[in-house]
Amino acid sequence: MTAFDEVFDAVPGERAVAVRNVPGTLGVFATHFPRFPVLPGVLILDDIVRAARLAAPELPKGSRWVLAEARRVRYRHFAEPGDRLEISVRVTEATESSVTCKATVSAGGRDITTIRQLRLDKSEVAA
Repeated sequence: MTAFDEVFDAVPGERAVAVRNVPGTLGVFATHFPRFPVLPGVLILDDIVRAARLAAPELPKGSRWVLAEARRVRYRHFAEPGDRLEISVRVTEATESSVTCKATVSAGGRDITTIRQLRLDKSEVAA
């Protein structure tokens, strides 16, 4: 899983909405509960972080946003093969060196995952 299938909205410093389709052909389903395949929560979290980077303020060249903290994370339902995940991230606070967001991942009208506080910190990229 490397890219979103669609990005509906991305306003740096404010919000982002992206979509990820969950195909039944993902290799992870062979080992992650083969009789009841579900998308691992860490992959959902990774998608949320990617969407949060789209919502975060733009950084100068040579810097990037990295995950610093995720608090009040709730996995409410399973994400299964065939689901269309809508990842919504809203910036609640931004400074020069960090950004805090709220996020929701939903599929079929139900919340799959919610995060009340996701913090990204600015990091310098090694040359």
